Amino acid sequence: MNYANLNEFLKRGTAIFAKGPIALIFAEDPVELDSTILHHLCLGFRNVVIFGGPTIEIEPHITEGPDAEKVHFVMYDLLPDGALPHAVNAVSEQMQGQWVFYCYNAEYLFFPFCETRTIGEMVTFHTEERRDAMLTYVVDLYAKDLNEHPDAVNLDEAYLDRSGYFALGRPDAMRHPKERQLDFFGGLRWRFEEYVPAPRRKIDRISIFKAKPGVALLSDYTFTDEEYNTYSCPWHHNLTAAVASFRAAKALRRNPGSAFNIHSFMWHASTKFEWDSAQLMDLGLMEPGQWF
Repeated sequence: MNYANLNEFLKRGTAIFAKGPIALIFAEDPVELDSTILHHLCLGFRNVVIFGGPTIEIEPHITEGPDAEKVHFVMYDLLPDGALPHAVNAVSEQMQGQWVFYCYNAEYLFFPFCETRTIGEMVTFHTEERRDAMLTYVVDLYAKDLNEHPDAVNLDEAYLDRSGYFALGRPDAMRHPKERQLDFFGGLRWRFEEYVPAPRRKIDRISIFKAKPGVALLSDYTFTDEEYNTYSCPWHHNLTAAVASFRAAKALRRNPGSAFNIHSFMWHASTKFEWDSAQLMDLGLMEPGQWF
C-alpha cells in the first residue's frame, strides 16, 4: 500500500501498528532496495515500511507477490537533517510496547541463528531478559572490483573487514565513562576516516528497540533513555546483532572528495562475506549471549 506522506501513514496505518516487530527501511536511493525488502521479509517481520522520494520504485514481484500486504511505501523526503529519527519517533508513538527496527536500503539485518529463527523469536527472548533495545554493529560491505561495480555494491562478491574493529569508552557530560556504553569503530569509516566526518565514524546503532512513551531516537542512533544505549544488562552478556551495510562504500564512491582517490577497498584483512550469522559471530561482530 502507498501513502502520500508521513501524516497519512500515521492516520491510516492502524493495522500496521497493531503488532510488531516492524521494519522501517529508509531508501536514500534505489540501490538494492528490493533485496533489502526481501531480506527482512524472510526474517519474519510482520510489516516492512519503505520511506523514500518519488524516484524510488519497488519491483512488481514484491508489490504484487505473496507478501504484498506486508509491504508499504511512504512518500518521504530524506534530505532534511533529522529525517530518519523524526519518522522513527513518529511511528514509535503509534507502536507503544511493540518492537521496531530501522535501516537504510542496501543494509541487511543479521542476528544469531537468523537462518533458522525468526525476528519474533529473537525479540521475545530479548524481552524475557528484560531488555528493551539491542545494540547492532554496522558492518561495512564493499565490492571487490570497483571498476566493474563503481558504486561498490555487489551482493555476489561482497567483502568485509575481518579485523580492525575497536571500542572506546563513551564519556558523559563530565567526561566520565558511561556505564555499559562504548563507541565502536572499524570498517571503511576507520580505514578512510579522512573522508568521514568525526560524528559519522562510529559503527554502533541501537536499531532494534521496543517503542516506549517518552523515549526518542536521536540523530546519532542512540536514545534518550540511557539504558537503551547499553550493550548488555549488568548481570550477563546479552544478544547483539549486525547490520551488513553497503552504505559507507556507496558514500565514499559517490562523494567527489573521496571517489577519485579510492580505487579499491580491498586490503590484507578483507574476506568474502558469506551472508550467514555464523561468520559474523566467528568474527566477533555479534554475540549470541545466553541464546543457544
